[in-house]
Amino acid sequence: MAVEEEQDTQVEEAAPEGAAEVSKSKKKKQKKKAAAERKKAEGDDQGGDGGPASAGEQHGANGVSSGLACLHVKDEAAAQPGSDDEGAEGEEPGEELGGEAAKKKKKNKNKSAKKKKPAEQSDPPSIPVAQLFPSGIFPEGEWQSYKDDQRWRETSEEKRHLDCLQHDMINEVRHAAEVHRQVRKYIRTIAKPGILMTQLCETLEDCVRRLIQERGLEAGIAFPTGCSLNYVAAHWTPNAGDTTVLQYDDVMKLDFGTQINGRIVDSAFTVAFNPRYDPLLKAVQEATNTGIREAGVDVRLCDVGAAVQEVMESYEVELDGKTHQVKCVRNLNGHSIGPYRIHGGKSVPIVKGGEATKMEEGEFFAIETFGSTGRGYVHEDLETSHYMKNFDVGHVPLRLPRAKQLLQTIDRNFGTLAFCRRYLDRIGETKYQMALKNLCDVGILDPYPPLCDTKGSYVAQFEHTLYLHPTRKEVLSRGEDF
Repeated sequence: MAVEEEQDTQVEEAAPEGAAEVSKSKKKKQKKKAAAERKKAEGDDQGGDGGPASAGEQHGANGVSSGLACLHVKDEAAAQPGSDDEGAEGEEPGEELGGEAAKKKKKNKNKSAKKKKPAEQSDPPSIPVAQLFPSGIFPEGEWQSYKDDQRWRETSEEKRHLDCLQHDMINEVRHAAEVHRQVRKYIRTIAKPGILMTQLCETLEDCVRRLIQERGLEAGIAFPTGCSLNYVAAHWTPNAGDTTVLQYDDVMKLDFGTQINGRIVDSAFTVAFNPRYDPLLKAVQEATNTGIREAGVDVRLCDVGAAVQEVMESYEVELDGKTHQVKCVRNLNGHSIGPYRIHGGKSVPIVKGGEATKMEEGEFFAIETFGSTGRGYVHEDLETSHYMKNFDVGHVPLRLPRAKQLLQTIDRNFGTLAFCRRYLDRIGETKYQMALKNLCDVGILDPYPPLCDTKGSYVAQFEHTLYLHPTRKEVLSRGEDF
């Protein structure tokens, strides 16, 4: 209070002569305003660095004049609708309202996000893959660039445009590849020692049919499930009545395919429970990955084979105290894939010295490698289970009515896709052995007996399907597992 009285006196003394004309009431109002302003300034100065407060303590006319000028500026600022003070005071309720609105908006957004969350696959898988991707766009495979002399394709407008034109066809293959990934993920959980091989294969095939929504030749299984054991390298699946059981020391090659509109995804992997086989599996998987890296537009098939062999045969595996070099199975190959044609005409060797034919843009290839602890050479043995109609066969006259009837059934259900005896049993065919043999004898069907290395040896296999895009290559069947 004492400070205010002193300052009030100073205001009276320092007032100009023209101030006498101002009424006493106005003077009082000005004094009150000045006092309130000084008090406010002092409060602000106490919260700051003290600089303005020391100025406010000055006595004399200059101090009063500056105080009045400050008041005048403050009054003008307060009179402006967009002033800082009003904005600062007015922001509080606005911020609260804005915060509530933001919270409501975020809550609604979370609700809509929950609604749009894609469905998850059941366990065991039963939801068709198409329902998990309602947009109709399926996951891409693994992209890899071509070798240096083909890198220009990635920036070529022409090649990019060509790639876009193939989207619908490639999307169908990606659909089939996603089915393959989900099925094999589930099968790994049930492929355990003690399971009947027939049960394993039928479970796998039923899962494919559900997830791909089997529709005759439009969508379904591309070829019988290969589950070859140990020294049997390929083309073995149990026939009716087979009681083979998976054992702990077995090395099983699971090779199965999916197809949509004839676009086939062919992929295989090896299951072994005993860790002593790990070096064998690693050798074959690395060899397959090498073949994929080497593949590309204008690459010679023989060069792929040479690279695969170099990697494969750099591995060794010790079994029962004996060290075995892992050998490429030299008479087994990868292959190109055509519509409704698993073996498209080109072979991809896994040893050096193969043919110099080149890979071309727009081709599908199954890059598969087989590594063995035996001779590295397979021969036909055991009971035949796989059959496939000859893709190039023309009209062949048949004398046996049963053979004609069986051929009609095969054309209707499998076309030129491979099948096995269990598939004929499933669609209700009986007593077909003689007719089946007749169709093979006249060359309409080709039998594919199991391919075996020496007894006591072990063979492993890994395989992926890739597509040579105009710009890059895509490993369609690549997944988290391999």
